[in-house]
Amino acid sequence: MARSRAPATVRRYVASIASAHRADGHGETLRDPTVRLALKRMQGRQRDRRESTEGLTWQRCQQLMKAAGDRLIDIRNRALLAVAYDAMLGRSGLTALQVTDVLDARPDGAALLVRSGESDGNAQGERVRIAPDTARLLRAWLSESGISEGYLFRSVTKNGRPGGALPPGQVTRIFRMMAGEAKLPDAVSRRLSGDSPRIGAVQDFVAAGIDLPAILQVGPRLSGAASDGRGNEPPGRRSGAVSLVRLLRRAQARGG
Repeated sequence: MARSRAPATVRRYVASIASAHRADGHGETLRDPTVRLALKRMQGRQRDRRESTEGLTWQRCQQLMKAAGDRLIDIRNRALLAVAYDAMLGRSGLTALQVTDVLDARPDGAALLVRSGESDGNAQGERVRIAPDTARLLRAWLSESGISEGYLFRSVTKNGRPGGALPPGQVTRIFRMMAGEAKLPDAVSRRLSGDSPRIGAVQDFVAAGIDLPAILQVGPRLSGAASDGRGNEPPGRRSGAVSLVRLLRRAQARGG
């Protein structure tokens, strides 16, 4: 199953099987050396895939957004990419957002309520600030699409109308399509994934001189190895220092 499913999904399968085995009195499946070795191999392959993922820094995000057109799908794609970068969300977190999760939409920015799944057992969520330019892109998407409830990001039909909820599996395809429109090298486009914007955000923090403990204060939405520019999954809230550096870096990128 590791060839076609995410490691977290495989671990859930293994845990379910182990639970059934215990109920039938067959012992601890997870302690079996064969199972432990298979899970270890799966984790090694996951690290290899992560190391090959290309990050989308803010400069690269701008390249992709500027190359997008004016169709409804382009308006959605710009908002999707900017929110992914600012909120440091992967594909599942992005596609799970609801319209009601957009909080305090003001000229100076907005906030999102991000429910972080396994790390947020009570589903209370974490309040995450997004920058003013990202908030404008998000308001443009809501205005042009006419979406007022339900899922925030939707598929767009061939006739340019909003459809159902955007499947998580489409996020990587969207980023790669945007990279193609921006004429990024094929070698770069092939290495993009749904995690690319948040990897790029952490790379920007590192380039700005922010140390790892401060980056890890971003919250429980990050996963992967710090060595390739991503944080682990620590507890805690967004660091004020990290937010400040993000705003300063964004202003510098815009010539402010």
